[in-house]
Amino acid sequence: MLPPFKIFAGTKSEYMAKEICSDLGIELGKMNIQHFADGEFEVSFEESIRGCEVYLVQSTFPNSDNLMELLLMIDAAKRASAASIIAVIPYFGWARQDRKDKPRVSIASKLVADLLSAAGVDRVITMDLHADQIQGFFNVPVDHLYGSSVFMPYIESLKLEDMVIATPDVGGAKRANTYAKYFDVPLVLCHKQRAKVNVVASMTVIGDVKDKNVILIDDMVDTAGTITKAADLMLKEGAKSVRALCSHAIMSDPATDRVNESGLTEMIFTNSIPYTKDCKKCTILSVAGLLADTIRRVHENQSISSQYLI
Repeated sequence: MLPPFKIFAGTKSEYMAKEICSDLGIELGKMNIQHFADGEFEVSFEESIRGCEVYLVQSTFPNSDNLMELLLMIDAAKRASAASIIAVIPYFGWARQDRKDKPRVSIASKLVADLLSAAGVDRVITMDLHADQIQGFFNVPVDHLYGSSVFMPYIESLKLEDMVIATPDVGGAKRANTYAKYFDVPLVLCHKQRAKVNVVASMTVIGDVKDKNVILIDDMVDTAGTITKAADLMLKEGAKSVRALCSHAIMSDPATDRVNESGLTEMIFTNSIPYTKDCKKCTILSVAGLLADTIRRVHENQSISSQYLI
């Protein structure tokens, strides 16, 4: 007989965990996070998890409290004799630092993977990592899901003619090419040069967008400088419309204002990160069903291959 499983949530991902539990038809586990005056906090489970398969839902977007919460949740679960501990991380933060691109810098995504392993995690479920090779930073199994499972049906529902898939930078070419092959449409690239972090100096469109409905594909949007610049440039090149499809809505200020003021027709996100600002162009698609189905399959030792549309 399989052991029972329970789901708990960090502070900023409780909304996601509640949706997952609703899909699974179970109650969200009871947990308490007590904060001290100096900013320190303590995590405690308010019900027995001895011998349970425990799923901890928490995206690790900034600030660092979200990551620290997850680490303390893992440690508390281990010390409470959980049979296994699975971290469900819809958005894996610190992933942009996945290599040494200049001397004397940290590789933060490797460090975070080591921290999770040291805390005692047995498995990680995450979605649309900034770079696929981050899976190799872990010494535990990683189930890497793709937002395409919810994006593909939405794109098909738009019934766009003369569609092209585009990427706002060359680094996302592999991801965008997968969408282009699935829909059997052309791929357009943008080549950008940065003046510094979060500042784009120049951008060039490689490919034909004239009289086309463009869908820009990216894994995350931070300040929205690149994505809005790419959209405006493509409209200038003669595109009929430009939509952006991005898995993770980091949306640091002034991203919302940039999107609202840009030529984008629509910005499509998943709800991997809570986004509550007023953006009339934003459409949020839930991945709770995808995560719930993956949890069910992992618990029952079933394959998750059918989750992948591409």
